[in-house]
Amino acid sequence: MSFSGVADSELALLSLESAAELLRKTQISPVELMDAVLARVQRLNPHLNAFITVARESAQARAKLAEKEITTGNYRGPLHGIPVALKDNIVTEGIRTTAGSKFFSASEDSPEATLSKRLRRAGAIVIGKTNLHEFAYGVTTNNPHFGPTRNPWSLGCIPGGSSGGSAAALAAGMAFAAVGTDTGGSIRIPSALCGVIGLKPTYGRVSCFGVVPVARTLDHAGPMARTVADAAIMLKAIAGYDPLDPATVCKSVPDYRAALQGEIKGVTLASPREYFFDHIDPEVREVVQHALHNLEDMGATIEEIRLLDFAETITPSTHIAFAEATQYHQSAGFFPSRADDYGCDVRERLAAGMEVKATDYLRALEIRSAFSKRLDTLFEKIQAILVPAAPIPAPRIGEDTIVIDGVEETVRSALIRMNRPANLTGHPAISVPCGFTRAGLPVGLQMIGPRWDEGGLLRVAHAYEQATEWHNCSPPEITDPGP
Repeated sequence: MSFSGVADSELALLSLESAAELLRKTQISPVELMDAVLARVQRLNPHLNAFITVARESAQARAKLAEKEITTGNYRGPLHGIPVALKDNIVTEGIRTTAGSKFFSASEDSPEATLSKRLRRAGAIVIGKTNLHEFAYGVTTNNPHFGPTRNPWSLGCIPGGSSGGSAAALAAGMAFAAVGTDTGGSIRIPSALCGVIGLKPTYGRVSCFGVVPVARTLDHAGPMARTVADAAIMLKAIAGYDPLDPATVCKSVPDYRAALQGEIKGVTLASPREYFFDHIDPEVREVVQHALHNLEDMGATIEEIRLLDFAETITPSTHIAFAEATQYHQSAGFFPSRADDYGCDVRERLAAGMEVKATDYLRALEIRSAFSKRLDTLFEKIQAILVPAAPIPAPRIGEDTIVIDGVEETVRSALIRMNRPANLTGHPAISVPCGFTRAGLPVGLQMIGPRWDEGGLLRVAHAYEQATEWHNCSPPEITDPGP
């Protein structure tokens, strides 16, 4: 499947790595690449609403500069001249930052996010800022101020959130890579629902300085891409210690692209039955189980584990997220003084955060510490935990509840419960496309790995990706705006 019959399709839907090789060999120019992507943005964004801001003029100017640098022998590496998108809660030089809100605006003298600086230093070109759930505090990207982002696979469905604009832009070929943020699954959820790669690194691997926070001790920033190799290239560029972010750790940053090589024969993986498979859409369960069989056919050993009660992460995750989110909005002077300027769902969560007791918050920190240690012990014996990235395919826009096995559940609860554990503990996790429902909606396989071992996690993900064809699938051509 592809966006067929469009002149820009073949070029804009290349992998980042393939486009970079053409640029390095000067077989195409950054200007040609940028023109192809901007043409797709102009044609498709009115249907998808993936971007809040398109930085056309600055992107074209930087593409011309990159062309001059590359042709004169000053090639910086695989991101040089590559159009990328940033979620609009990441403060970016020369491009407005709204955080998807009615009233937030980073001033011109606001310090740029460290990850944005690092991408510019690597030669990447920010094409624009992508739509998100308001203040990144939700899972649908149904934004009350900028409108909903639509899923390229089905325009009546959500792309997931809160990094839904980034995932939709990638799936539709409107950027070669993107950066999202993940507090309760907000990189992995939209990646799963839109059929792209989404990596939440270890907490502290990528600086969140200059990123509008949701909950500071749960927030992660990470790469989103159409292939695992592309995600590895992006992670290499943005990872590393940052003195401006006290959560970052001074650890060497490996060559993640080189780490992808090698088979996974003999690698021990694990898949817990409880919690992750107890309450799940039957088609999603079937697709994920088939992916696990594929990995076994590749020589991996998959053990069923029952040593950890993942359900015990729900309450502490909720208390920490609610309390820390509300504290930020209070300290920024936004809430409750400007409560009426928020969308209903975010306003309700911020109000709930005011009800979290200090004892509940402190107890949540204790549970997090104990659970994290038990998970670290488990990873001494296995390379990764394999579970669904989302228990349901993409719901319809405006659909607040879903029914699984006759039990009604909110869409928000369903989407975050597969992802919150890795946010609570800070372990790296990645969503990889692993198939489709019969209605043609993508399904994601989530892999959770040992702390600081993104390389090993990417290697397993890459091996699975290369043994399947899901990463080569693109959404059908968009011909109307949908319902």
